[in-house]
Amino acid sequence: MVICTLGDLVLDVIVRLDEPLVPGDDRPAVTRVGAGGQAANVAAWVAELGGSARFVGKRGMDSAAELVDAQLRARGVDMCGPLEGRTGVVVSIAAAGERTMASDRGSAPELREDELDASWFECDALHISGYSFHREPLRGAAIAAGELARARGARVSVDLATWTDIDDAFRSGVRALQPDVVFAAEREREAFGELEASWIVKRGADGVVADGVEHAAVATEVVDTTGAGDAFAAGYLVDGVTLGLEAAARCCARMGAMP
Repeated sequence: MVICTLGDLVLDVIVRLDEPLVPGDDRPAVTRVGAGGQAANVAAWVAELGGSARFVGKRGMDSAAELVDAQLRARGVDMCGPLEGRTGVVVSIAAAGERTMASDRGSAPELREDELDASWFECDALHISGYSFHREPLRGAAIAAGELARARGARVSVDLATWTDIDDAFRSGVRALQPDVVFAAEREREAFGELEASWIVKRGADGVVADGVEHAAVATEVVDTTGAGDAFAAGYLVDGVTLGLEAAARCCARMGAMP
């Protein structure tokens, strides 16, 4: 099975704290730096779980780009998309089982529809990061990618990604995509409203609700929840809910979003 993802490839900086940050003071931390971004994470987990993975996105031409590109290729992911500008950076702070993120997306949102190559979307499934619908021209490129993939028989899915940025433009873009499957946390599901699709609602430690059916989470020791939803999406796309929940548990038991 070939699964293509579209979105951001960024430099991920993970910071794990045993105690909360104190403004104006110092706290010990454990850090990890490497490739990240929702679409990149899903692609890496797809490859880890036995699928053929392809990432599509606009990537930078700086030293950070060399690092993250090499890491994703080493995981067996086929890399596609124009090289231009700078690599984004996402800082994720993990503490007490929760995460808070600060995101600089670099050149990723500048991917244009006319930069897409139809051959990139010869796949069984196309998974699009919800961050792709926050800005133009990437929003238009994401919709066009969905059309190219569907014309080749692929199913199309989207992860809403964040509830705070769901506005009318975001809703219009996702509805224009006409996804077959939508991944969303509970707040994202509530914020978006109605859409005719198969909904997979992620509930953290309470598991998921897939098309109205509840599935319990797989028990694990939680080290870092960063990327657990991306791991679940990859597992689901490769072989359904059970593999998705197993992948999410594996992700939570280690630091960082990549397998």
